[in-house]
Amino acid sequence: MQNQTIIDFSLPSTGNTTFQLASAKGRHLVIYFYPKDNTPGCTTEGQAFCDQFPAFQAANCDIVGISRDSLKSHESFKAKMAFPFELLSDSDETVCAQFGVMKLKNMYGKQVRGIERSTFIIDRNGILRKEWRGVKVPGHVEEVLAFVQTLN
Repeated sequence: MQNQTIIDFSLPSTGNTTFQLASAKGRHLVIYFYPKDNTPGCTTEGQAFCDQFPAFQAANCDIVGISRDSLKSHESFKAKMAFPFELLSDSDETVCAQFGVMKLKNMYGKQVRGIERSTFIIDRNGILRKEWRGVKVPGHVEEVLAFVQTLN
């Protein structure tokens, strides 16, 4: 997928809007896929993006988080954590499939289908520049930020 143009998509977004990829052109974009609102790893990851948000903005970069949770769940998670970026609801997994982030995972000895924690950087022209899959949260956001800063 790397160095390819990402096909336009739209998803329902917090803030009572619809996010359209095409409207993000002109700025770099971090798309991070996460398994579930209000879980420890996802909260830590979101908080790390929140903490670095001013540095991403300074690097001409926006951030969106995507999971399969409902908009209602996203709205409460975003409000509780005071995230300065939008969360997008992909309940039918269309965009998850486009980015290939749905995986079988082991949870408490059972196989479950879920989102593999993944991050994608799309440049201001809509080209995928970098992807991380199977993300471990500690230090990840700093690595993403360092890469985004090389794009300017």
